[in-house]
Amino acid sequence: MSEQMRIMRSKQLPKELRDRIVARHRSGQGYKRISAALKVPKSTVASIILKWKKFGTTRTLPRPGRPAKLSNRGRRALVREVKKNPKITVAELQRCSRDMGESSTKSTITAALHQSGLYGRVARQKPLLSARHMKASIEFAKKHMKDSQTMRNKILWSDETKIELFGVNSKRYVWRKPGTAHHLPNTIPTVKHGGGSIMLWGCFSAAGTGRLVAIEGKMNAAKYRDILEENLFQSAQDLRLGRRFTFQQNNDPKHTAKITKEWLRNNSVTILDWPSQSPDLNPIEHLWRDLKMAVHQHSPSNLTELERICKEEWQRIPKSRCEKLVASFPRRLMAVVAQKGASTQY
Repeated sequence: MSEQMRIMRSKQLPKELRDRIVARHRSGQGYKRISAALKVPKSTVASIILKWKKFGTTRTLPRPGRPAKLSNRGRRALVREVKKNPKITVAELQRCSRDMGESSTKSTITAALHQSGLYGRVARQKPLLSARHMKASIEFAKKHMKDSQTMRNKILWSDETKIELFGVNSKRYVWRKPGTAHHLPNTIPTVKHGGGSIMLWGCFSAAGTGRLVAIEGKMNAAKYRDILEENLFQSAQDLRLGRRFTFQQNNDPKHTAKITKEWLRNNSVTILDWPSQSPDLNPIEHLWRDLKMAVHQHSPSNLTELERICKEEWQRIPKSRCEKLVASFPRRLMAVVAQKGASTQY
C-alpha cells in the first residue's frame, strides 16, 4: 500500500475528492478502477459511494453524539494493561493513558473499560498456593475423578468456621438518599472488638447435616479429638452412613497431630487423603455461607442466642441442598484440573 493511501486511511478525504469518486462511479467506472486512478483505498471508495447512495450527498454529516474522548487505540491499550494486571488502579491507568498522549479523566477510563466488559469488583480472598500445593491438588483431582457417586455419598465432610455476633463477615448494601449514611436504618450495628464470635465444628453428607458443635475456648488437638469422639460416629449413625464411611478433614495441624491420628487409627476411621490449601474442593464451605446468611437474618443479640440460632438453622438446611453440594464434587475436581491446580470459581 502506498504512503498516500495510508494517509487517506487515517484522515478524512477532501470533499472535492469525494465528489470526483462519485462522478467516476456515475460514469460507470468500477471501485477498483476508481481506486487506482485516484490512489484511494478501494474500501474507502466503496464507503463513500455507499454513503452517497444512502444520503444523496458526499458532505460530512453531523455526528450522532459527542466524539469519544478516548480513541479506540487508547481504549485497546488500557484493556491490555488491565488484562496483564487486573489489580492495576484507575490512577495508574490514567498515567498510562497520559504516557500514550491521551490524557483522560478517571471517569472516561472507567467508562471505556465498562464498554469492554470490564468492571471493578471486590477481589475474592483465596489461599496463597505454592507449586507444591497446586501439584498435590491436581494429583488428588485426577485420582478421585472417577469415584462413583455411591462412594461420594459415603463421605462425611467436616470443617470449622467462625461466626461473628454482628455481621456476616461481608459487605452489606443499603438503598439510601445522599446525606443519610448515618441514619439508624442505614447502618449496621457494631460493638468494640466485633461483639464476639463463636467457633463451630460441623459435618454433613449427601444425606443431610450432622452434628454442629460450639468450640469452647481455644481449639487444640486434644479438644479436636474430644469433638470427634463425641460427635463423629453419632453423626455417621444419624445420617445412616454405617461403619464403612470415609471421613474428610483438612490438613490443619490439630487434625494431623499425633493424638488425633492415634484416635482415628484406633477407631478404624477411613480418612480421605486431602490436599493442603484447597477449600475450593470442600462443599461444606457453601454450607457455612448458607448458615451465616440465615443466622444474620435473626440478628442475635448475644453469644448464647447466636449459638442457639446457629444450631437451629443448621438443622433446617434441607437434604436436597446437601445432595446438590456433594454432587458438585466431580465438577470441582474437573475445575482444579482445568485451572492446573490454581483457585477455581468454587
